[in-house]
Amino acid sequence: MPNRLADETSPYLLQHADNPVDWWPWSKEAFEEARQRGVPVLLSVGYSSCHWCHVMAHESFEDDGTAAFLNEHFVSVKVDREERPDVDAVYMEAVQAATGQGGWPMTVFLTPDAEPFYFGTYFPPAPRHGMPSFRQVLEGVRQAWGERRDEVAEVARKIVRDLAQREIDYGGGAGVPGEPETAQALLGLTREYDTQYGGFGGAPKFPPSMVLEFLLRHHARTGSEGALQMAADTCGRMARGGLYDQLGGGFARYSVDRRFVVPHFEKMLYDNALLCRVYTHLWRATGSELARRVALETADFMVRELRTPEGGFASALDADSDDGTGRHVEGAYYVWTPGQLREVLGEADGALAARYFGVTEEGTFEEGASVLQLPQQEAEMFDAETVERVRGLLLDARRRRPAPGRDDKVVAAWNGLAIAALAETGACFDRPDLVDAATGAADLLVRLHLDDRARLARTSKDGRAGANAGVLEDYADVAEGFLALASVTGEGVWLEFAGLLLDQVLTRFADGTSGAFHDTAADAERLIRRPQDPTDNAVPSGWTAAAGALLGYAAHTGSERHRTAAERASGVVAALGPRVPRFIGWGLAVAEALLDGPREVAVVGPSLDDAATKALHRTALLAPAPGAVVAVGTPDGDGFPLLADRPLVGGAPAAYVCRHFTCDAPVTDPETLRTRLGG
Repeated sequence: MPNRLADETSPYLLQHADNPVDWWPWSKEAFEEARQRGVPVLLSVGYSSCHWCHVMAHESFEDDGTAAFLNEHFVSVKVDREERPDVDAVYMEAVQAATGQGGWPMTVFLTPDAEPFYFGTYFPPAPRHGMPSFRQVLEGVRQAWGERRDEVAEVARKIVRDLAQREIDYGGGAGVPGEPETAQALLGLTREYDTQYGGFGGAPKFPPSMVLEFLLRHHARTGSEGALQMAADTCGRMARGGLYDQLGGGFARYSVDRRFVVPHFEKMLYDNALLCRVYTHLWRATGSELARRVALETADFMVRELRTPEGGFASALDADSDDGTGRHVEGAYYVWTPGQLREVLGEADGALAARYFGVTEEGTFEEGASVLQLPQQEAEMFDAETVERVRGLLLDARRRRPAPGRDDKVVAAWNGLAIAALAETGACFDRPDLVDAATGAADLLVRLHLDDRARLARTSKDGRAGANAGVLEDYADVAEGFLALASVTGEGVWLEFAGLLLDQVLTRFADGTSGAFHDTAADAERLIRRPQDPTDNAVPSGWTAAAGALLGYAAHTGSERHRTAAERASGVVAALGPRVPRFIGWGLAVAEALLDGPREVAVVGPSLDDAATKALHRTALLAPAPGAVVAVGTPDGDGFPLLADRPLVGGAPAAYVCRHFTCDAPVTDPETLRTRLGG
């Protein structure tokens, strides 16, 4: 019989709806139940494409004996971290403070007042490698709660007090980050750069999307060849390695090794949106054919594999799939043996594919299978036409394998990132279908996620908005996407919608005294701590994403209120950028836009269909100037304040390059505009 999760919209929660565990969703009623019964709460946090979440679910939550023990001695609460990033952030902070590490599934034991007292992540069904079994943990917690409840409660209260006293260096006195701070950040990144394999740090190695955007912007502003080299080499290594899907396009979550060879196979919308934009910007800076191909293949992957019937983009594809024998195995959909290649391609082409994609008898993954890679050099030794034919045959064969599951949940923030990426990629490569896909997702967010008070729902599924309120990153990333769409389409309505969202940011998320931002709104559900974090994780920090969107909106409109808010919020970048640049990459990218102006380009013409107007518009969009905004339309404004009082020149279309709404003399020639913008 289904439990209380059966009525939820989260695919992750629905995966647990038939567990024998009597799960509750996160709710006041769950904690009231624990209070009335006098039992602790088991909080289990995960997400749909999490491999170890599935493992623990199968081993423990589907086990009748474990479930019976849980149901008797605990109130069990299941949370999808992607639906409730606030709950995840608060308790992950506690887990990391207590254990020095974190991860998912996150397993936390709470008092009925939601105060945490015991922490962990994955627990096995039997003791293993010095780790207790999950049943041992449950029995230990039950015993402590029954025999030493007052002591446990005091421990929980102390943990909450300690969390409340943790302080963030807001950088309030540091001012706007300047040349010394960005130069010091670049030096810090150079020290941590992996000169042999690209990227930063060791294994596991994650795609450093936000840092790459900073490096490209820094190069665009300063001409730093070192910044460009780190970005280009890292992008090349990722694109040729197993992190990138060499058949279908798109990136996996991370590499388990430092060489970008073996990925953790789930594919997340946010990674692919961020990296699609990075590769587009790398192509814009270098003209790299590899960057062009990867940007377009990644965009096509998102549209083909992640777009929902309603026009939004699903969250993720699972790492696991059926290996053809009924077993769910990580990577089964993506890996190949030499024999499988020969079976699809025949002996000659199978041998060629094995050499080209690095498939060996020993394998680079498990059980003799290999993750497909490209040669790091000497790809010209292989005939391009043959390679493309082989790739097509392998892709067709792979489509006949059981596919990984898809988390169909539409997350507002990640769709905002996808809108920005698809709009810019479509504009740069003359792919109006990608711009249309971005517009379709934006339409869905306005129609379904945005209410009449300009408040965002965090998620939707199957055309039904979820109950959870949007957090800061939702407002900031959707505003960023709308601003990009406004620049690409010339439709001022997207600028207007961005303004509505940013008004919410300033009135409900901002700390009026320090310039900082909270991750949840002032009127959001109260947790044991109001989450707040200026550093990036897998996605840009909501704090610095808000700073970037506020800056872009100010550049479009001339609003001093929004620019001042962006500058005040960027004080934290001045404080943290020189010290921990890897973890505040988006903030550093925003700092580059601040240092460059950012540039504001007004393109005026008799109509958007005019050929000369289109040429100037495209030139402006291709400019690498950090954070530049573009408005295109007729001189009457068309919803863009930047166009007001910018006349045609001799009746011909013209472009005005401005900073702070002060413009240089207009130009009518695309080549002159390109030079003016540093392209």
